[in-house]
Amino acid sequence: QVQLVESGGGLVQAGGSLRLSCVASGLTLRLYSAGWFRQAPGKERELVAGISWSGDSTNYADSVKGRFTISKDNPKNTVYLQMDNLRPEDTAVYICAAGIVGGGYRQESDFRDWGQGTQVTVSS
Repeated sequence: QVQLVESGGGLVQAGGSLRLSCVASGLTLRLYSAGWFRQAPGKERELVAGISWSGDSTNYADSVKGRFTISKDNPKNTVYLQMDNLRPEDTAVYICAAGIVGGGYRQESDFRDWGQGTQVTVSS
């Protein structure tokens, strides 16, 4: 059974930074694409960042380019999202997702397994 457990969320002032972690169990992350989504109240879930199974390629939503960085630590079976220069509009529940072996990482349909999410709140 695949489990994805996020951590690292919290309350931060605008301009601050957070690093989210997602530990995977039940799959070997080095074989899978991965991503981070977010969902704010009253809004649809959106893909924030995706990373290929090899870790060589990444994709970002326009709203976070240059501020967020996704990475994988395969020996630790962990995906990270480094978030810098945070803005109040980044406030949302951030959700980790895993794709399929050798699969894509650019759209929601590429992902199959989901975590429960971690809350990020950015105050102005």
